[in-house]
Amino acid sequence: MTAATSGTRRADRRQTVATDAGEARISWWEARRARTVLALGHGAGGGIEARDLAALAAALPARGVSVALVEQPWRVAGRRVAPAPRTLDAAWRGLAPALAQPGLPVVVGGRSAGARVACRTAGETGAAGVLALAFPLHPPSRPERSRAAELPLDGPPLLVVQGGRDPFGRPSEFPKGVELTEIPEADHSFAVPKRAALNQEEALTLLTETVGEWLLARGFSHGSGR
Repeated sequence: MTAATSGTRRADRRQTVATDAGEARISWWEARRARTVLALGHGAGGGIEARDLAALAAALPARGVSVALVEQPWRVAGRRVAPAPRTLDAAWRGLAPALAQPGLPVVVGGRSAGARVACRTAGETGAAGVLALAFPLHPPSRPERSRAAELPLDGPPLLVVQGGRDPFGRPSEFPKGVELTEIPEADHSFAVPKRAALNQEEALTLLTETVGEWLLARGFSHGSGR
């Protein structure tokens, strides 16, 4: 399944989880022979329908990865503005037990603000790995306000996937030693301009293949199509 078909398959199941910050919701795209769980949170400006999250949910179950897309309580409640980071973190810690599946490692991550939450709490939740999509390294045009300290560089394996023209942090701005893949010419939402060398489908396929191969290299998945 390619990234282009990401919107055609509905979640296999959904569950509501009570946390100290309110009720969160997990939508599951389950692998038939799962080897790991990849749990991903959304950003502050959108939900689990984001193109990168949807593409991963479509592509990775074929590799033995069950994808859990997590909606934070503020989003489930219909609020428009995300709460403070400590509240986001508390909700993520509270739903962590619901992400655990017998015998399977859990890789955590998310896009933008969701990536920050996963990075900050990776040690507390016992994550086997961290996937940071469009990590907001700093506010736009404010590189002096770096959030690099949130990256768990001394923790579990970490992969950052970043758009080449992301105003929240271009790939070259990240600390040395961070494993990072650039999506050429993509912005913070991994959208690419029409003039780009890769079209939108190709850019998303690059993203999903990169993540799939990273998981495979660490024993978290099997080869594509098996």
